[in-house]
Amino acid sequence: MYTPEAALHTPPKTQFPKFNRFELKDQSLVQAYVKRFNPESCEYNFSNLFAWQEAYDLCFTLYQGRLLIYDAMSQCMFMPLGNDLFPEELVILALQLKGIGIEPSFGLVTREYLEKYPDLETYFMVKEERDYAEYLYEVKSLCDLTGEKLHKKKNLISQFRRSYPDYRVHGIKGELKTECVLFAKELLNSHEKASQDLVREFSAIETSFRYFDELGLEGIALTVEERLVAFSVFSRLNGSTYDIQFEKSHAGFKGAAQVINHETAKYLQDVCRYVNREQDLGIRGLRQAKLSYEPVKLITSHSLVLTPPN
Repeated sequence: MYTPEAALHTPPKTQFPKFNRFELKDQSLVQAYVKRFNPESCEYNFSNLFAWQEAYDLCFTLYQGRLLIYDAMSQCMFMPLGNDLFPEELVILALQLKGIGIEPSFGLVTREYLEKYPDLETYFMVKEERDYAEYLYEVKSLCDLTGEKLHKKKNLISQFRRSYPDYRVHGIKGELKTECVLFAKELLNSHEKASQDLVREFSAIETSFRYFDELGLEGIALTVEERLVAFSVFSRLNGSTYDIQFEKSHAGFKGAAQVINHETAKYLQDVCRYVNREQDLGIRGLRQAKLSYEPVKLITSHSLVLTPPN
């Protein structure tokens, strides 16, 4: 029998399935896996995978009936989406990856998986990735804005409404798509020296709006006297949750950020219970902002790095 202990010394010599870039035709395949296995992480959302694949050099393949996604920039494999691989099977997969020149590490490993298979640490070094934790909120809470912390958001919304009583909320379609991209570009150019993360994000925004309808994206925009001051783009992640993929607002319009957040929750209140507002990437201000909305849960992922044999 081929054991993980043997594999650590002699990697299996099997033909590994070819990795491919994401194309629109792959959407139904990815969504079928998402529907069946119901991941919480926004990273498995097809529209995210498609829009960010250039920035992170993403590719995928099918392995023993599981969806395998590789982030070449981070040199990390997403945890396979499908029926659980036992730790011993994960070791064999890691060594097969190593054999084709891919770093034998995995990300997006859930706490539930770690608790189910405590012997993982026999083969892998486990690390919690707090900077990549995703923020999950109840839509009703974002609509009601009750409680001391959220009451401050309500005050900012009221200030915005008093300052701009003629503001309007629009569904994103037609020429408004182009306006949103130009608005995002304007915000990017407002930085004296934009970070690589912001540059990559703008590239993903351009791709998302280019294939907006094909990707099943939805969105709303906020205007003041016909001037675009904020927008939000989102799509269904799983049966109970929508993924808020992009949200932009003009800092010169006080309260616009809170209004677009609130209007997005109102738009989604009849179609989902939760919204995933993605990660803070360790950015202090962003973390404070996300925590201030009182998430119902932090979806904290872990990484696994194969440890060398003794």
